[in-house]
Amino acid sequence: MAGEKRIGILTSGGDCAGLNAVIRAAVHRAAHYGWQVVGIEDGTQGLLTRPVRYLDLSLNDVDGAMMRQGGTVLGTTNKGDPFAYPMADGSKKDRSAEIIGGLRELGVEALIGIGGDGSMAILRKLAQLGDIKLIGIPKTIDNDLGITETSVGFDTAVAVATEALDRLQPTAASHDRVMVLEVMGRDAGHIALSAGIAGGADVILIPEVHWSIDGVAAKIERVRKGGRNFALVVVSEAVKTAEGTIPQREFADGQKRHGGIGNYVGHLIAEATGAETRVTVLGHVQRGCPPSYRDRLLASAFGVKAVDLIAEGKSDRLLAWSNRQIVDVPIEDAIKTYAAVDLDSTLMQTARGLGIYIGDVKA
Repeated sequence: MAGEKRIGILTSGGDCAGLNAVIRAAVHRAAHYGWQVVGIEDGTQGLLTRPVRYLDLSLNDVDGAMMRQGGTVLGTTNKGDPFAYPMADGSKKDRSAEIIGGLRELGVEALIGIGGDGSMAILRKLAQLGDIKLIGIPKTIDNDLGITETSVGFDTAVAVATEALDRLQPTAASHDRVMVLEVMGRDAGHIALSAGIAGGADVILIPEVHWSIDGVAAKIERVRKGGRNFALVVVSEAVKTAEGTIPQREFADGQKRHGGIGNYVGHLIAEATGAETRVTVLGHVQRGCPPSYRDRLLASAFGVKAVDLIAEGKSDRLLAWSNRQIVDVPIEDAIKTYAAVDLDSTLMQTARGLGIYIGDVKA
């Protein structure tokens, strides 16, 4: 209708479970105010095309089935910094003005951005240049945004990794094997630590702590002497080798991504212990599944609050979960704080208290 406020919403960076629940909640809350939500497709990529790729979202588009879906119905991107966008000829171009122009074309008065620290830094810069009101919602399976206790997608990723350990344990016991599970975690070991404890792992390797094959082998030997014929090992993808490198693979698009540390650790374990060792790389299974109930609740609360902040006239704020409630903080402050695993945290103390081998010294 004429004069109706239009709010843009987009997902940016890697996908994860819970994104659709955020979108659904924002549309429901916007309807309370009589506002229209415009879903921008494929993140900032959708704003670079002409005409802009978008969906007008109504209550009929966001039923309960949508909340249960993994991924994002809008699509997302983790490529192409708009301030240094890679062109076909190999050059890089500043295309930020095109993105701002795309938002102007949509006629949105405010933007809700769902992303991690990298996405938030880019969106904030675009919002400042275009004088656009921006509210950010944290999502990352790595849970490495220090300003919030948890981010959308983390709980589901941990649940998937824990279930994988539950499934690996019986087959490990049946064949007297050591099972190595490689989980995601770009720079931080939160998924490995949480899932490892919950899944009864004997060894947890995270990038924040140096490890040694001697330490791993000694733990497995203690397990054997205790009368158990199998062991479970969880490895974060960002763990370094004994030589201090992070295994990476180059893909057809030229990007290099983490991959291979699980097989590296598995090979060393087999050599050092003589145990039959198998490796499972969980990969994107942690991203693409239906969200856990906690991620649905968190996402719904964030989506509602983001619209309420817009109604209050606030901008340049990132939502965070703290002490069982949502708070909002300046985006600049939020993305400055990176949360690696605290080596003195309760979970680290729990792992050590359970006798889990978790490395030797701080990385």
